[in-house]
Amino acid sequence: MMSITETHHPLWVAYGTQGVVGSIRKSDDGYTVTMAGADASAGTYPSMEIAKSALHAHMTPGSDWPEFREH
Repeated sequence: MMSITETHHPLWVAYGTQGVVGSIRKSDDGYTVTMAGADASAGTYPSMEIAKSALHAHMTPGSDWPEFREH
């Protein structure tokens, strides 16, 4: 009998003042940032803190720090 193992990769959604601004997904390669509405990721980073900073840097200049919620 074969068993299939499904790997769960945690996902955090970033919320700004106007709603969802992006997400961070953990994988074996690191933490991948994708901005809301983007066709491709903004990059993969070695730690959650760096990924959060990168996501914030991709937001509109002057934006408040987003709230991150794990999904």
